[in-house]
Amino acid sequence: MTGANDEREQTLDQILTELDGFEGNEAVVVLAATNRPDVLDPALLRAGRFDRRVAVQPPDRTGRGLILDVHTKGIPLGKTVDLDEIAAATPGMVGADLANLCNEAALLGARRNHDAVELADFTDSLEKLMLGAPRGILLTPADRERTAYHESGHALIGMLTPGADPVRKVSIIPRGLALGVTLSTPDSDRVSYSREELHAKILVALGGRAAEEVVYDTYTTGAESDIQQLTQIARQMVGRWGMSERIGPVAVLPSDGDGLWLPGASETSADTQRVVDEEVHNLVEDAHKDATELLRAHRDQLESLAQALLKAETLDMIDAYTAAGLTTQMPEPEPNAVA
Repeated sequence: MTGANDEREQTLDQILTELDGFEGNEAVVVLAATNRPDVLDPALLRAGRFDRRVAVQPPDRTGRGLILDVHTKGIPLGKTVDLDEIAAATPGMVGADLANLCNEAALLGARRNHDAVELADFTDSLEKLMLGAPRGILLTPADRERTAYHESGHALIGMLTPGADPVRKVSIIPRGLALGVTLSTPDSDRVSYSREELHAKILVALGGRAAEEVVYDTYTTGAESDIQQLTQIARQMVGRWGMSERIGPVAVLPSDGDGLWLPGASETSADTQRVVDEEVHNLVEDAHKDATELLRAHRDQLESLAQALLKAETLDMIDAYTAAGLTTQMPEPEPNAVA
């Protein structure tokens, strides 16, 4: 703790000095924005200092369409481009994300010598932003096959589990830091999830590792990011969202940004923390058993999907479901739908 020597505290002191000025002929207007309101100093938020507080949420489908319309004003668009369709495919994106998407699509269209930006330029740019840019590395046949089974495990469990987000694309082309990717997105904007839907997310995340165990009777380090993701979900379910019977509807994990300044300082006892760890472990272990049993029961479909993936390298939604011997109904677009 450095007292008032910290740069942030100096800035805060200056703002408070200006806000609390006593000169009647001087007007000071402070306009500020933050995406971390939880770490703001209480002195700054004391009653009377800020007259208005506006919470800005990510735009819905209609809002994304309007934002896309703004950012494409100076971009020639092809006849195949439907901004409402693009807005429906970008749930959770904010204005900066959409501006980046439009810029990437324009650059890609120029590289392809298009007179106007086509829908394919937007979809390929969206894949680059969501999945990462393809890497120019060559996998060995063994790594390529293992990656195919890993991604097929994710995809197949996503297809078979009620409450899981629909599988949009499966690929074994290395992108970003991953050797393969499975893209699953909801049909519409989501603002909350049920316990069953969160459990489905954990199952899907475990699908890659479970597939390796079913096929090779071992596992590799390829599931690192999956394990980090599912562990985070499980801990939030137990410690913040009241989805554990032993813990009950009690928040026992610190909120985002509430760091512990002193060693050993905590709002919960060591026994409670131990129960949280046990509940998280049990939740993940049960999901792991379910995922493994599900893939064993559908071993033929896992094999079919993996072989199709090895042949094509990338499968879109319809091809992936067809390869797995399943059918899917494409959701009807809802004009101006607000989730």
